[in-house]
Amino acid sequence: MPEAFFFVILLLQLPATAILLSRLIKGPTRQPPLKPDSPTPELVGKVTVVIPTLNEATRITPCLLGLSRQSYEVREFIVVDSNSVDDTQYIVKTKAETDPRFRLITDDPLPSGWVGRPWALHTGFLKSSPESEWFLGVDADIQPNPGLVASLVKKAEAENYDLISLSPQFILKYPGELWLQPALLITLVYRFGPTGTGAQTPERVMANGQCFLCRRSVLSEVGGYSSAKGSFCDDVTLARNIAAQGFKVGFLDGAEVLQVRMYEGMAETWQEWGRSLDLKDASPTAQIWSDLWLLSATQGLPLLIVLSYLLFSLPVDVSLSSRFLLFGLNLFLLLIRFALLLAIAPSYDLSKAKAGWLFWLSPLADPLAVLRIFLSAMKTPTKWRGRVYG
Repeated sequence: MPEAFFFVILLLQLPATAILLSRLIKGPTRQPPLKPDSPTPELVGKVTVVIPTLNEATRITPCLLGLSRQSYEVREFIVVDSNSVDDTQYIVKTKAETDPRFRLITDDPLPSGWVGRPWALHTGFLKSSPESEWFLGVDADIQPNPGLVASLVKKAEAENYDLISLSPQFILKYPGELWLQPALLITLVYRFGPTGTGAQTPERVMANGQCFLCRRSVLSEVGGYSSAKGSFCDDVTLARNIAAQGFKVGFLDGAEVLQVRMYEGMAETWQEWGRSLDLKDASPTAQIWSDLWLLSATQGLPLLIVLSYLLFSLPVDVSLSSRFLLFGLNLFLLLIRFALLLAIAPSYDLSKAKAGWLFWLSPLADPLAVLRIFLSAMKTPTKWRGRVYG
């Protein structure tokens, strides 16, 4: 290949590498993981928890059990069900018999322009007690540890946050997801930096709706979830809208207080999680393409380039030639990627995993993960959580 080809690839990768390093270098100074905490008397009744559901019978029981173990800081648990046809409502009603804080409501038919999840959360917000100072939205697939809510509220009030969301500890079980899911997760780290390092601008704010705590007064000021009504990543959209209003927003490590079992296997992970990770509903077009460039240059290409050198015996002279610099740069990026496995390992529970060693080979799935983000960015979802959209 002509030397000019290697030089062009270098020009593509070098600035992206500099941006990536400027984000990763913040890792050692990030906020430590949130730890479980006990409530204190001043927290009594401060929080309303809202759980949107649609056919969640197979996974909601651990969520309800974990929520019921939260203490008196929770005034009420509102489960907003979108006319499930399985046993979701029965399970919730049964739980309400032993914990009167649980309340089941059914949301109205989905209005035009709304996505199901933000509509259910908005309904729960409107039905919640005005005496609660904090609104906590959680998903039915989370498994909260005791002390989660108290820890969240104490952190928010101590550091004057208006909104905090948490990254969970992921429960992985099957070989395919062990290989693919960490590669998809790393796309977020490359774009937004490690959890707990903060964002420089509202456009770079990250959030996770699986555990999303917001001051009720702030949520009222922005019209509840209406500003994110048509978004398939409503958590990030809403968090960025709130940050743009000047409120303090945090995205912190919740691996010690919160677990989640999101999807069953590789195919479901690819289909369901992959189609929202592009975050196009929350981002301007220029940012989407900038992120795609960065992911391609620093996560998608390194493995392919290094393998090309090894498989096709491309010459690598120890000199300042473009060929040598390109090989060295991509070997460096690949080493960084494998090193990041140590950093994200606490974010995974592999105790029930089959072939857990595949987690350590997840960098080999990076080109596939970047391809998934590209495919997602090119297409608006037509199906989401059991609903069909135009």
